[in-house]
Amino acid sequence: MPWQEWWVWIVGGIGLAVLEILAPGYVLLGFAVGALATGGLLWFGVLGGSLPVLLLVFAVISLVTWLVFRKLFGLRRGQVKVWKDDINER
Repeated sequence: MPWQEWWVWIVGGIGLAVLEILAPGYVLLGFAVGALATGGLLWFGVLGGSLPVLLLVFAVISLVTWLVFRKLFGLRRGQVKVWKDDINER
């Protein structure tokens, strides 16, 4: 099956990283890191080829990566955007 091949996960991760570059927002970057890490774990033989296990590992790594990126790059305390002018007032 294709999901058992490490290179499929790596190619998917690279594809998600390219999409993140085209549409920035740190949303797809977590999924890209999750796919790359899953492909790396498959390549080194740490994971088996079971689809539920691979999806669980992918989801957990993606969630942890997203939470870390949200903490690093997210809105800082006190950084609230305040609009002083309305676009219709000009």
